[in-house]
Amino acid sequence: MFAYDGAILHAVSAEPQIVDDVVATLEAIDGLCAAGDGLKWFNWLYLAVTRAVKARVAAGGFADPAWLAELDVRFARLYLGALRTSLGGGKSPGCWEALFSRRGETRIARIQFALAGINAHINHDLAAAVVDTWDATGVGTDGTATHYRDYTAVNSTLDALVEDAKKTLHVRLLGDALPAVSSLEDTVAAWNVCAARETAWRNAEHLWNLRAVPGAGAVFLDGLDGFATVIGKVLLVPV
Repeated sequence: MFAYDGAILHAVSAEPQIVDDVVATLEAIDGLCAAGDGLKWFNWLYLAVTRAVKARVAAGGFADPAWLAELDVRFARLYLGALRTSLGGGKSPGCWEALFSRRGETRIARIQFALAGINAHINHDLAAAVVDTWDATGVGTDGTATHYRDYTAVNSTLDALVEDAKKTLHVRLLGDALPAVSSLEDTVAAWNVCAARETAWRNAEHLWNLRAVPGAGAVFLDGLDGFATVIGKVLLVPV
């Protein structure tokens, strides 16, 4: 779709291993994407969130910073993996394709692309990332209380960045003004990132319990993808 997609594909070719890798990859994508690329505006917001989480981890702002950092990396891999699959000609989850397939639609506002990416990442990816982190760290749900507090401690930072983005990105993709009257304000106002993250945690607990049933986890994730895809398409209705 864009001349530099090959360079983006190269930038996401290796999975990040630590938070610094995530930041470096997001910075590379940001540097490659033109302002007229909807991907830029989700990636821009995600980069700001990741930098904020990295700073808080470094400052000891979590009870278990190693667990939170592991979640950050495994969460990012799902976005970067979906992007890698799509650019490589494969089929990424429908909620991500809703964004990737509309990257150049100039009637869509920048904030719509940002929120559509957050929708895909939280409503589809986050539950899987939490389960993956529980499994990789070997603690399962035994540390749920501590990890849940760390998980929710991110909410205030994320919410503040999203609220700022709602103002900063409230223009069409190419930067021109939006119509004086539109339904976008109602759509944007309805988005509650903290509520979405709370639901994702509950979905992670459910997904963890489904591990004993062959194939049930995949079916559950397919359901989350269908739900997130519908929301993504609503968020990306041209203004």
